[in-house]
Amino acid sequence: MTQWYFHTSAQAERVGPLDDEAARRFAQANRRALAWCQGMNGWTPIAEVSELQSPAPGMPNIPPPVPATPGGRADDIEFRIVGHEMQFVEIELDPGESAVAEAGALMFKDATVQMDTVFGSGAASSGGLMDKMMAAGRRVLTGESLFATVYTQTGHGKGKVAFAAPYPGTVLAMRLDQHGGRLICQKDSFLAGARGVQIGVQFQRRIMTGLFGGEGFIMQKLEGDGWVFIHAGGCVIERELAAGERLDVDTGCVVAYHPSVEMDVRRVSGIKSMLFGGEGVFLATLTGPGKVWLQSLPFSRLAGRMWMAAPQGGGQSRGEGSVLGSLGRTLGGDNRF
Repeated sequence: MTQWYFHTSAQAERVGPLDDEAARRFAQANRRALAWCQGMNGWTPIAEVSELQSPAPGMPNIPPPVPATPGGRADDIEFRIVGHEMQFVEIELDPGESAVAEAGALMFKDATVQMDTVFGSGAASSGGLMDKMMAAGRRVLTGESLFATVYTQTGHGKGKVAFAAPYPGTVLAMRLDQHGGRLICQKDSFLAGARGVQIGVQFQRRIMTGLFGGEGFIMQKLEGDGWVFIHAGGCVIERELAAGERLDVDTGCVVAYHPSVEMDVRRVSGIKSMLFGGEGVFLATLTGPGKVWLQSLPFSRLAGRMWMAAPQGGGQSRGEGSVLGSLGRTLGGDNRF
């Protein structure tokens, strides 16, 4: 029996070994993956492996389509993520290709890359006025601006444009067609993406989850088949949950998850834990199956610590670097608080 192995750009580790039937099923659902088995010279695109082209028993001749986006498929952009604690993403565009980013996210661009501000998400620029107004309204609900910026390479050859994260953390690169065409994310997490990706609204259907889940009643829904770049605070860990497996998480640490994952809240057990545990009364629960992404430093936690340390927030300045303390800062010109 042949043993097959697969590799996708979304996963650091290979998948396998799989038998012939399981391999054909995987190939039908992951057309962009690379395959290898004994006797092959190296990793080969699935489309070039004839043994994987026939569908497995009970499978349709073609995989089910991902959710359609206005304007067709997203642009197939190239990119690299630079840095560690303060990351930015540099996108390389072919002539005619475009990237969509949040207003104010630009770091630099080549002179041949044209910048256009559009009303809405930029994915439905050919739609009517009502479509654009609906897209803009969805963006406002998810914490984004009414306007998005589209960057298009208008010159010959390749052009580069870079987008920086607004606070220390990690930039996640995700190809939506490798996650079922849809991701649920925390509000204001979208940084940039290929033209054709659509930003929507995901409502929390449970009142308790909306009130105490840490993300509110409205989250971002990213749909399409192209690359998106999501910003998260601190470091990011990816967990894959089996069916029925539950993960208890601090209410602010959820970055993104598959639509198949169910998010809820549960009360912390014990009065002492509620009052003195420092984690609040509720924890968020994520129940599989599906993947979840968690951040180590939610922006709310970072902002809270900064406010507590600032004099106007009740914090006490320690006068670091000066034996004169506050008098030394006044003489030195640092008198902003």
